[in-house]
Amino acid sequence: QVQLVESGGGLVQPGGSLRLSCAASGSISRIYTIGWYRQAPGKQREWVAVITSGNSTKYADCVKGRFTISRDNVKNTVYLQMNMVAPEDTAVYYCHADLVTTWGDRDDYWGQGTQVTVSS
Repeated sequence: QVQLVESGGGLVQPGGSLRLSCAASGSISRIYTIGWYRQAPGKQREWVAVITSGNSTKYADCVKGRFTISRDNVKNTVYLQMNMVAPEDTAVYYCHADLVTTWGDRDDYWGQGTQVTVSS
């Protein structure tokens, strides 16, 4: 069994900062990529950022320069530092991992999501 548990969401003012965390646990052999998606009300889920096992990072254009993704391979945890947030960043943020389990299956896993609301 594999679990991804997000934390750190909440209410933040425009221009402020927030840090999301996602801890992966369970029968994990290797995490290839881990990252973040988000879904705003009435919109499709969109990709935000990803980090590979070699610590290469990629960002969606809409967050580039404002958000930073990082990971702690020992703790199997990924972070999303969100700076200079704007109302359009309001969404449920989901953690996603491409990983291999201890029984050898490679698959996609999702967290339950954490709400981020940007409002004054």
